[in-house]
Amino acid sequence: MFQASLQHWIKIYRKPYLTFHTLNYIILFYPTFFDFQKRLLTILKHIHVTCAIIEHNGLVLAAQRSATMSLPLKWEFPGGKIEPGETAEGCLKRELAEELDADADIGINLPQSTHTYPTFTITLYPFVCSINSSKLVLKEHHAIKWLLPIELGLLDWAEADLPVLESYLGYLRG
Repeated sequence: MFQASLQHWIKIYRKPYLTFHTLNYIILFYPTFFDFQKRLLTILKHIHVTCAIIEHNGLVLAAQRSATMSLPLKWEFPGGKIEPGETAEGCLKRELAEELDADADIGINLPQSTHTYPTFTITLYPFVCSINSSKLVLKEHHAIKWLLPIELGLLDWAEADLPVLESYLGYLRG
């Protein structure tokens, strides 16, 4: 990627002294430049996502991501990306209807949590919810489980969801 952008820069600004030898020099003497570039790209790709901690009869819903999604087969609280102009609550109702065919009552919100993965940063906006649907239909996830709150920690969670889980367990403790 950087090589292509350097080629583009040389072409536009016609600086004959900037060649791929210059790139090799940068790699050799400024190795942290590429770490900086990766970090910058991570900062630039920041997504905002809602997630639902769905409670029903003392159990909590956990959803397993499909094998074709990013972070395959990791467990998460269901939800999705907030669209421009959309409220977090509106997004969550829409996403739960799309992903699980569920009509949800959005309850209290827990503190938001931000996590940086190698290629993107995500901010989660968690809500404690209940659902009015008697049966859930999996449209995007591999599996779901209804678990006691103390059992939630046994799953292989997506890293971004771990602080949300801790926040929820703290909320339960009062």
